[in-house]
Amino acid sequence: MKFAVLGHAFILLLAGCMPSYQLPTTGPIPVSWKNAGNFPTAEPDLDLRRWWQSFGDPTLTRLIRTGLETSPDVASATARIEEARANRRATAAALYPSLSGSASTSASFTDRDGSPRTSGHSYSGGLGASWEADLYGRTRSNIVAASASLGIAEENLNSVRASLAAQIAVAYTSLRANQSRLDVLERNIALQTETYQFAEWRLQAGEADAFEAGQAETSLTQSKAAIPALQQAIAQGRNLLALLCGREPGGLDAILAGASGIPDPASRLAIGIPADTLRQRPDLRIAGYSLLASVAQNRAAEAERFPSLSLSGSLGLNSLSSGKLFNPEAVSGSIVAGLAGPIFDAGRISAGIDASNARTEQAVQAYRSTVLLALSEVEDALIACSRIAERLVSLEKATRLARETDRLARQQYEAGEIDFLSVLDSQRTLLGLEDSLISNHADRTTAYIRLYQALGGGWSR
Repeated sequence: MKFAVLGHAFILLLAGCMPSYQLPTTGPIPVSWKNAGNFPTAEPDLDLRRWWQSFGDPTLTRLIRTGLETSPDVASATARIEEARANRRATAAALYPSLSGSASTSASFTDRDGSPRTSGHSYSGGLGASWEADLYGRTRSNIVAASASLGIAEENLNSVRASLAAQIAVAYTSLRANQSRLDVLERNIALQTETYQFAEWRLQAGEADAFEAGQAETSLTQSKAAIPALQQAIAQGRNLLALLCGREPGGLDAILAGASGIPDPASRLAIGIPADTLRQRPDLRIAGYSLLASVAQNRAAEAERFPSLSLSGSLGLNSLSSGKLFNPEAVSGSIVAGLAGPIFDAGRISAGIDASNARTEQAVQAYRSTVLLALSEVEDALIACSRIAERLVSLEKATRLARETDRLARQQYEAGEIDFLSVLDSQRTLLGLEDSLISNHADRTTAYIRLYQALGGGWSR
């Protein structure tokens, strides 16, 4: 199978140990991001490898460090690397001769007058050696495939680390958002309690009817009813972080006990150019290694068409006495060279090659799909960062105005200038805007986390 030359420096790096392999083109790669906006496109900061530190939240940094050190997923991915290394060593061993040894002794007995007697002993020992010459590169191709499998395992660890860091950061952001919602709700409940108490005082003073006091009590009770759901989400959020970090439920409560708001992303992030992302992302590197492994396996399958040369030899020692086992007369040896090749196999080898070609084509398309996915994820994350930031500005302004409106409404109500419905409306508006502001703040942080992940950050050591 012939492949067009791929111009990505990343793929040339992967193929450095296999210079004769040419990999497929995926079409033109853009020189810049379409939705970069205000993001600088200079060389990405080295902080991309530990992007979570840019949020300036020590608790978040500690959680991610703990997760990367103790997560079972990271440990499992590390074990897969050791397995791949062992498999590569086993494959490479086929290039070298194998040597085996044997030793035995035997005795024969005769029975005279019912009493067993020994009539003779014999002793033997031997060494055997065999080697198959890699005339057409089948073994070397298998070694290349095993090396690519090792690369896949290593990049899988990088992918697991990057994904875990992002999952922890998103779960932590969600936890802090729910805690902020609870704090806002409790503050609003305190204000609603004051309003309800004032409505009760007006009722007792004959300045208001029971309907007004009932509305105030209903609004207060409705707000209090939202507390258990938020408390549940907070407790489950702590457990999720413990799970991601490889701890038992409640194992991180001490770390998470301190009050902290939603982490803020860095004001500026150098996102680099698309080629930087294609070199950095573990999933694309896995796809590249998978393609290289498939090509190598294809070459190994094609080598089945050609003859194989094998050499074998043996050295034997046979004697009726252990003392004479190493005499020259007891030594015998042989060496055999054999050349074998397929003559008729009913199309088995050709079918195997066709299947290998099909698997290679699948790997080609998987690689192309991964490139497109990488580009799309970065563009989507850039769009989210920009649009959410715009929405955040509007929500912050609206919330400031709602706070002032609510303050004035309560003052006017206490002065008897407006009815309670106006106060109730202002309180509901404020609570809704504050909740939306927290959600949008969390969404912005999450968008930046996704952007860091899409750029391929979070796995370099």
